[in-house]
Amino acid sequence: MADESPLIRSLRAAVAAAPGDVPLRLHFAELLLSAGRNDEAVAEAAVALQHAPGDADARALMVRAMGMPPATPPAQAPAPATPPAPAPTERATEPTEPTEPAVPVEPSSPPPVGPGPVPAFDWEAAEQQVRDVVGPRFLDDPQAADGEGTAGDADAWDVDAPGSVRLADVGGMDEVKERLEAAFLAPMRNPELRKLYGKSLRGGLLLYGPPGCGKTFIARAVAGELGANFLTVSLSDVLDMWIGASEKNIHDIFETARRQAPCVVFLDELDALGAKRSRTHHSGLRNVVNQLLTELDGIASGAGNEGVFVLAATNVPWDVDIALRRPGRLDRTLLVLPPDATAREAILRYHLRERPIEAVDLGKLVKATEDFSGADLAHVCETAAEAALLDSARSGSVRLISTKDLLTAAKQIKPSTEPWFAAARNVAMFANEGGLYDDLLAHLKRKRKL
Repeated sequence: MADESPLIRSLRAAVAAAPGDVPLRLHFAELLLSAGRNDEAVAEAAVALQHAPGDADARALMVRAMGMPPATPPAQAPAPATPPAPAPTERATEPTEPTEPAVPVEPSSPPPVGPGPVPAFDWEAAEQQVRDVVGPRFLDDPQAADGEGTAGDADAWDVDAPGSVRLADVGGMDEVKERLEAAFLAPMRNPELRKLYGKSLRGGLLLYGPPGCGKTFIARAVAGELGANFLTVSLSDVLDMWIGASEKNIHDIFETARRQAPCVVFLDELDALGAKRSRTHHSGLRNVVNQLLTELDGIASGAGNEGVFVLAATNVPWDVDIALRRPGRLDRTLLVLPPDATAREAILRYHLRERPIEAVDLGKLVKATEDFSGADLAHVCETAAEAALLDSARSGSVRLISTKDLLTAAKQIKPSTEPWFAAARNVAMFANEGGLYDDLLAHLKRKRKL
C-alpha cells in the first residue's frame, strides 16, 4: 500500500485504534470509494454494519461501492427542472455529497409486471458487479506445481511448527478438555512429577465420535498445548503400489517424528490405516498394520519413541484392530461428541464473523441446532448466506443475513450425527467388551436414545 495518500494512511490508523467508531469508519470508506478502491470500501461498510446493524448510511455506501443501483419507485414523467441523475459509473468513481444516497428498501411485494414478456435474470451482469469485490477462494500448491514432495524421502514429510492453537480456542466441550488435561496433558507439562512417578515422555490417544465434530482441531490444540511439532498422516500418504513401499513410508514418518521431537503424529481415519487384520484379505494391508504396531512400540528405533505423541481419530473405533488399542500404544480413548450450546455459539460466531448480518438472535439459533456437528453449523451459515445473496442479486438491493435466514437453513438441514448414533447404539449395547464404550452408553442414556 505504498501508493496510499497520507490522509488514507492516517484514517486507516485511526480506524484501527477505534474499531467501534462507525461514523469514522464510514468516513474512511467514503474516502476509499473516492479513490476508486471499491473492494476495500465494501469491506469497511460490512464491518460498520456488524457494529451498527441497520445503519442507513452504511447500507447506502455498500450499495454504491458494489456498483448496484439503489431501489427506486416506478418511472414517472420527469419534471423539467430536475437535472438528470449521474450514471452508476460516475457514482463509483467520484465522491458524492452525504445527502445524495438513498437507502435501498427491500420490496415487500413483487413489482408490477407489464403486459410484455418478463426478461430473464442477467446472471452475467450480476457477476460483473461483484467480480472485483470477491477475491480468489483457493491458492495453488507451489510444491505440487514444482513436482516436489515425493513420498519416498523421509525429509519430504511436512511437519508443522508448534502452532498457536490452544484448548482455550476450542469453544465449549469442557468435559473433553478436563479428560485431556487429567489423562494426557498434565503429566507431559510437569516433567518433575513425571520423573517422580516414572511416567515416560510418550503417549497415545484415540479420539472417536461422529464426523465433523472437531477431532482434528482438538489434535492440533493438544500439539499447541505441548509446544510440539505436528505431523498429519492419512491413508493416501502411506499406501503405495510397490511391495514393501507402504511399510517403508510408515517407518519414514515415525523416523521424521523422532528427529523432530517433541512431535505429535496425527493418524487421521485410523479405521482405514489400521483396520482389523481378521477382516483384511489383502496381505499388503495386513503388513501395514503390522508395521504400524512396530513403530508404535518404538522397536525399530534404538531411542524408542521418547518425545513422540501419537493421536488418532476415527468415526468407527469398532473397526480398528484391537492390538492398536492395547496399553502402551493408543491406550487412552476419548469420545468427542457434537458441540454443546457454548461451543455451537462460538462456532456460529466464527462462521458469521465476515458475513453481512443484521440483529442475529444466536440464542434461538443455538436452540434450533441441537446435535448439529461443527460441519453442519458451517453449512447452515453457508445456506443462509446463499439465500440472502440470491435475493440481493434479484432485487438489486443488498440484503443482510437475518435470523430468519439462519433458522430456515437450520430447519432444512438434518444433523449428520443421527446416522452415526444409530449405528453406534447397537455396538455400544452388544459389543462393549471391557467397557470400551461406557462413555458412549452414558451419553445415549442422557439423550434417552437407548
